[in-house]
Amino acid sequence: MKTAKLAYRPVGLVFGLAGGFLARSAFNRIWKWAGHDDEAPGAMDEERTWREILLAAALQGAVFTVVKTAVDRAGATSVRRLTGTWPS
Repeated sequence: MKTAKLAYRPVGLVFGLAGGFLARSAFNRIWKWAGHDDEAPGAMDEERTWREILLAAALQGAVFTVVKTAVDRAGATSVRRLTGTWPS
């Protein structure tokens, strides 16, 4: 059990990095599709409204969480298929 957990760590790290890039790409596409500027506003963007900044933050958080969960689940499922144990 500990061996599977240890073996999953580097795999989980790679999946996490890939998921971060995937989430950022998905968020940017959604933001552009919604008809906003090419770049989402940051918290310190003085020219943007509170509404736009908070909307961007909420959307980015939701997209990141969904992608991270999907990547984590896919990684754990793959490890189970390969090793027969779930990396908890």
